Amino acid sequence: MKYKYYILLFVLFSSFLGQAQNYKITYLRSSNGKLIENQEPILVYSTHELTQITNEKFITKTVEFPAELTVINRSKNAIETFGYLSEKQIIQMIDSVSLAKQTFEFLPETKKILGYTCKKAKTIINSNTIELWYTEELKTKGSPMTLGQNLGLVLEINRNNNFLVTATKVEKVKSIPTVEKSSKILDILTYRDLLWKSRFVTIPIFKNEIINFSDASKSNDSVFRYGNGTIALRKIKFPELKKGSQIFMELKEQSNGDAYDRTGSVFLIPMDKKQSFLDGLNNGSATLPKYNNGNGKEYQGVVSDENYSCLIELMRFFTPFGIQKYNHIELKDKKWFDVVPYRQDISDIRTLLSGKEVWIGCFIGNYDKGGHKISLEMTLHPDESKLNPYEKIIPLFNTTNVIEMAGQEYATMFSSEKGLEMNFTLDKPLKNGKLRYITTGHGGWENGDEFVPKENKIFLNGKEIYRIIPWRQDCGSYRLLNPASGNFGNGLSSSDYSRSNWCPGTVTNPIYIDLGDLEVGNYNLKVQIPQGANEGNSFSSWNVSGVLLGE
Repeated sequence: MKYKYYILLFVLFSSFLGQAQNYKITYLRSSNGKLIENQEPILVYSTHELTQITNEKFITKTVEFPAELTVINRSKNAIETFGYLSEKQIIQMIDSVSLAKQTFEFLPETKKILGYTCKKAKTIINSNTIELWYTEELKTKGSPMTLGQNLGLVLEINRNNNFLVTATKVEKVKSIPTVEKSSKILDILTYRDLLWKSRFVTIPIFKNEIINFSDASKSNDSVFRYGNGTIALRKIKFPELKKGSQIFMELKEQSNGDAYDRTGSVFLIPMDKKQSFLDGLNNGSATLPKYNNGNGKEYQGVVSDENYSCLIELMRFFTPFGIQKYNHIELKDKKWFDVVPYRQDISDIRTLLSGKEVWIGCFIGNYDKGGHKISLEMTLHPDESKLNPYEKIIPLFNTTNVIEMAGQEYATMFSSEKGLEMNFTLDKPLKNGKLRYITTGHGGWENGDEFVPKENKIFLNGKEIYRIIPWRQDCGSYRLLNPASGNFGNGLSSSDYSRSNWCPGTVTNPIYIDLGDLEVGNYNLKVQIPQGANEGNSFSSWNVSGVLLGE
């Protein structure tokens, strides 16, 4: 959207300026000795009393939203900043403090810039060393940023000797731009918050939704409940997303009664084939395709085939021990967090969302009537990133039993040497193929796989392509999320212990396994894990999910 008619250019000789000369200074940015390509030059209009920092797009009325324009009013020693959020929405703040707080070390060096003798000043801001070269020969003041506005006319700013903003032209002009002001001046924090949020799109999914185990959990017009309340599901419409867009998912969780660490999963239900996981939610897990590897059990809906696509896992997360609900448990020098935030980049599945209406769900495995309270949203950020070029996304397997509370079998298939094995077919070549693999081990007693390192092996067409021992040793870092974590005689708490690729209160990151270019044809993929044996009623399991990505 283009910015229209907010900046009015006309000749303005204000009486308070007297006979002061107006200047227009053009600046360009350089990084590590190279001029930044395709940049929009910074334009500074300056007099002794007034400086305006802008660019050519403001002048030609082609600026894209959101945009910001800054005016320094020296008669008030204030910075006036205008935020243009849309064609019809302008916000404004006034900072009367920052200019007076600027301090500099004045150094003896001088140098010529554009023929003007410049003096040197230095300051340190947020551990950045910043050198400013300014001239007093033009009898005016100004700078391409708010820093150094009262030194003189700043013609170069050097940050850490690797980033420069340098004047390339100084011109006398008869007029300076003026700005249409907002009808309401905001405080600084509110202004910055509104401007920041205008830079991306927020898609709300769940707000203070209870994920619990109760027959009283019911669906409504927008949120569907399954698994006796342990699953919340919504259909969400996404706008078109350009290639390179960044997508972030943010989940916030609090205990609403459950004191234990639980497996959680945010997932997308593919609807591209005859049968979907939604059928299992509506008609029971027994109606989903079965996987059988000869160990005596059948596993519902875990493997994709020609007629069915399994769940695509967007985020694997684990609740901490009783955050917020159990914050009344006191330990000396421990101040518990009130909420745990999980934030993850999921840009690699952009094509599944762009311009589509999709089913997004959240599962937390628990048998507690109070359960957990969650809020979930996605933020969509315009970008030119080349980190996630994937156009083809194919769900392969997902053993996380999200319908656990409605009969879906735990992922114990790795008790057999065959493990998890599935076939898929490519009708078209897949360039730069990658397997997005998420794995966590479970079995919460002393010899259970939660606490015993186990090697994961992955085979493609019978050839081993990857092996890893997934293990987290940083769980003690999250102690303040876990007020109800039990304390043991050895001085450790349960949440301190290392685990099979997860910790109470964290996200488990995907592992990206390079498969190279894949030709048209049939493929066999197998996952092997030496799952531990049962002990009485205790058993181990492994939640693994895999998605094939490629260009």
